[in-house]
Amino acid sequence: MAKTEDPFRAVDDEARAQARALITEARYGALAVLEPGSGSPSVSRVGLVPGPDGVPMTLVSDLSPHTQAMRAHPEVSLLLGEAPGKGDPLAYPRITLQCRAGFVDKAPLAEHFLELYPKARLYFDFADFHLVRLNPHMALLNGGYGKAYKLTRKDII
Repeated sequence: MAKTEDPFRAVDDEARAQARALITEARYGALAVLEPGSGSPSVSRVGLVPGPDGVPMTLVSDLSPHTQAMRAHPEVSLLLGEAPGKGDPLAYPRITLQCRAGFVDKAPLAEHFLELYPKARLYFDFADFHLVRLNPHMALLNGGYGKAYKLTRKDII
């Protein structure tokens, strides 16, 4: 069997900066979870805000299946980065974060969250809404064709 070449480049400062920009600038992303009953994967679009420490946060409702999924299986993935609408969408940078979801007290982070995501003010204080930190432990950055990197937590936060 032929040995396959490692597709990942060595992580450099440019890759780290690009990864951090994708994370801090994202106001939404695709959240992948495992459904509690079936274990089947499911993906939802969620609103995002980088926490004061750079860790992405999302506000979720008890009415959303992904909320129950994160409670049952806190290991999730988050895809960030969007193509601007023209050209080949695979030519644009994106990052997949492997995270552990942690439900936190939303009161101390309300001002920070709402400053960056003001539309959430309409429902932020509803009792069924919870703030979740999506604490990344590793990431896969695709900076475009031929620009793949495997990053550690230190590289991205």
